[in-house]
Amino acid sequence: MLKRTPLFPIYAEHGARIIDFGGWELPVQFTGIQKEHDAVRGQAGLFDVSHMGEVRIHGVDALAFLQHVTTNDVSKLVAGQCQYSLLCYPDGGVVDDLLVYKLKDDDYMLVINASNIEKDIAWLQQHLTGEVELANVSEETALLALQGPRAVAIVAKLTDPPIQALKPFHFLADVTVGGVTTLVSRTGYTGEDGFELYVDQKDAVTLWRKLLEAGEEHGLIPTGLGARDTLRFEARLPLYGQELSSEISPLEAGLSFFVKLDKGEFIGRDALLEQKTNGVPRKLVGIEMQERGIPRPHYAVYAEGKQIGEVTTGTQSPTYKTNVGLALIDSAYSTLGTEVFVEIRGAQVKATVVSTPFHKKK
Repeated sequence: MLKRTPLFPIYAEHGARIIDFGGWELPVQFTGIQKEHDAVRGQAGLFDVSHMGEVRIHGVDALAFLQHVTTNDVSKLVAGQCQYSLLCYPDGGVVDDLLVYKLKDDDYMLVINASNIEKDIAWLQQHLTGEVELANVSEETALLALQGPRAVAIVAKLTDPPIQALKPFHFLADVTVGGVTTLVSRTGYTGEDGFELYVDQKDAVTLWRKLLEAGEEHGLIPTGLGARDTLRFEARLPLYGQELSSEISPLEAGLSFFVKLDKGEFIGRDALLEQKTNGVPRKLVGIEMQERGIPRPHYAVYAEGKQIGEVTTGTQSPTYKTNVGLALIDSAYSTLGTEVFVEIRGAQVKATVVSTPFHKKK
């Protein structure tokens, strides 16, 4: 039986095309991936991401616990701020990537990937020490993401606090948006400005309707998982299971900024320190096809007649119409301008290592 978010009942109103996404019935598109992608780049798009997991961590030892299990430095957070981080295995592979929200002293919320909820909670419980309580609040929490250059103007119509003053990776808890109590976070997964809005699942439909109504004059449209993937890909934001996994470390994925090796001991630190000291064997790079063909996930990448890695994500960029990909390859071939070949339907097709992200917000 596939799981459904609280917004499932209204998908049909928008003509959604539904797919099985990791055991969830979710919209891959509403009006078309290209149109939705363009809306987020130019105006605004509204996503249902209620399948994501939320975990509350509280208690006097919550900070020490989070410092032990995550790679970023949680002690740097003030209440009302969040950070991107990772959970790692002792060998440096990734359990999951996540957001850590500091609600107040001794009280945090973790936002984790839908496909990893059970695994992550088991991992966290396995490492619980001290006076810490862990609560899975995923089922009672709905999450809407409003992304794009018009996002501020839309949310500002529905709330009193000066939303435009909210800095990236900061949030306001218990804000009324369109009559609904919301945690409003200046975060997202598209490479554009925007907000993620956490609400009680019973209020999700009301907030969705209010946002679409407020955004009508700004070109806001419902947006599905297809555009979510192309948007995050152009912005070089990693997807667990593709750019990150138990077999791929944060350093290989180019996420060293979120790994604070000097903060003290944490799970995976020794392995990651060794990688940093000796150099990572593989690197995630951008590639652009120089001949016809689209690089797809798991396509082999070659140089000098041998396989050097594989594509993790690839498509025709909806914004730039170039055939591009992210590939995890031997570090020796990661220099910009290096010629590589992608195996597409049995033929080796020429590509070049290029800089990323493919898109930066204007």
